[in-house]
Amino acid sequence: MAEWVYPLGTASEGEWDVSLGTAGSSLAVEGWEHTGLKVATLAAGAAVELSTAAEERIVIPLSGAFTVSVDGIKYELTGRPNVFSGPSDVLYSGTGKALTITTADGGRVAIATAPAKIEYPTRLITAAEIPVELRGAGNCSRQVHNFGTPAALEADRFIVCEVITPAGNWSSYPPHKHDEEKEGETRLEEIYYFETQVTAGGPDPASGHGSDDADAIGYQRVYASDERPINVTAEVRTGDVVLVPYGWHGPAMAAPGYDLYYLNVMAGPGRVRDWLISDDPHHGWIRQTWEDQDVDSRLPFRG
Repeated sequence: MAEWVYPLGTASEGEWDVSLGTAGSSLAVEGWEHTGLKVATLAAGAAVELSTAAEERIVIPLSGAFTVSVDGIKYELTGRPNVFSGPSDVLYSGTGKALTITTADGGRVAIATAPAKIEYPTRLITAAEIPVELRGAGNCSRQVHNFGTPAALEADRFIVCEVITPAGNWSSYPPHKHDEEKEGETRLEEIYYFETQVTAGGPDPASGHGSDDADAIGYQRVYASDERPINVTAEVRTGDVVLVPYGWHGPAMAAPGYDLYYLNVMAGPGRVRDWLISDDPHHGWIRQTWEDQDVDSRLPFRG
């Protein structure tokens, strides 16, 4: 399990809290080829740089506001207080671009990456432009920000989105896979980067009866769909990463009392850039039950 699950601090490198599967990362993951992720926590006035590489990138503020310089042009990302505050401005840099990311007041920023050959223009996508999807129903309700999907962004290889799951709900459900190139399915690696929080209205930790956000937990499940072995049942907190090289994955579970966020980065070698999945046939029937249920009234999250 260790090669697929990276608790906070175990995938760090220099100034990066997470540096996995991306150009310049020294943390090699055997067989991992198509996706990458960097995450940095920056103090006020600090900066990080990414040198030119044959990969496309998208910059996602997790908390705070950032300025990104690409080809001598500065792009202002208004950002957000935290990932549970609704969408943020994001920046797609295209391929073969050096980036400098700065912040006046400090914050945390993620950069999703994928090896790419075809160049598309740099694009600032504002929070107001990002498609917000309420997916599922009942206790399978979740909120998806589709800023890096094929319908929302011209790109070469990757598909990037983020998901917020209210406390007690299940997402990435029913379990599904995308590990073969075949009719109705595309082969995609997938990265899950997690953040968690105590749900609004929870008891104050100072009272001795509550948890703070560092204690907030969720769970992620990945299991084998063929002869390739994989068996992950991971407790996750803010800053943890789970890699999905293949196999059925889901649910991602928000424990009661704790909201769950994850950033998804997907890419693969196939001809078509599309998220085509197959449900685990034992559990796919769950989708039919949503027709008679309402979307969770706690959605959408807007801070």
